Amino acid sequence: MVKKDKSEYIIQAVSHALDLLEQFHGDIDELGVTELSKRLKLHKNNVFRLLATLESRGYIEQNRATENYRLGLKALELGQTFIKQMGLLRQARPILDRMVEECNETAYVAIFKENHIVYLDVVETSLTVRVVSRVGSRLPAYCTASGKAHLAFLSDEELESAIGEQNLVQHTPTTLASADKLKAELKQIQTNGYAIDNEELDPGVRCIAAPIRDYTRRIVGAVSISGPSMRLEDKRLKEELIPMILHAGEDLSTRLGFPR
Repeated sequence: MVKKDKSEYIIQAVSHALDLLEQFHGDIDELGVTELSKRLKLHKNNVFRLLATLESRGYIEQNRATENYRLGLKALELGQTFIKQMGLLRQARPILDRMVEECNETAYVAIFKENHIVYLDVVETSLTVRVVSRVGSRLPAYCTASGKAHLAFLSDEELESAIGEQNLVQHTPTTLASADKLKAELKQIQTNGYAIDNEELDPGVRCIAAPIRDYTRRIVGAVSISGPSMRLEDKRLKEELIPMILHAGEDLSTRLGFPR
């Protein structure tokens, strides 16, 4: 079977919408329907529909005084998200490398998105028995160390919303599927500054994580160490891995501008 070129899958309307957004560059901050129609070589009705769609999602807004259009706040938010994530990954990689060199367990950096944890980068252990890489995976926050490191520092209102929107499934015998038990552990995580996944998502797998903050003092991610429970026993966690993950979280936060 001949594999199709990706260009054959392009959706024309989406391509036109992106072309429209790309017209706002350099010193060009506002454009009208007529000018956009000329630039894009599209009928004004088509341009207006594109603008209406993008405006409804916040990527475009209209200046009521001039009736011209400009980029909306959603475009700024998207760009800022990219900048933060790329900055996070760039600063995290040497810290992940250092942790794996010291403890030879798998290390991750992850972000919190819609009550889930998304793993952005990993440095794996050289040991044969290891946790399968989860880069790109979306896992429920309440039963992962990185997820609980985020949930613990939400406001009461944000936490109620986050827990209320999740179906707390009992994945393993140790999963905190009760909202009251989860809240009690999150309080402890606030005090300790780190979170532990005690085989709560996958039997035989433990994980420890610490939050990452940036210059705004908000948590923008989590750094974690994951491995088989037989290697991440309590004594090793207490003596080696907890101090290591706390130092990694503090180091990465400082690199992102969090004042110490």
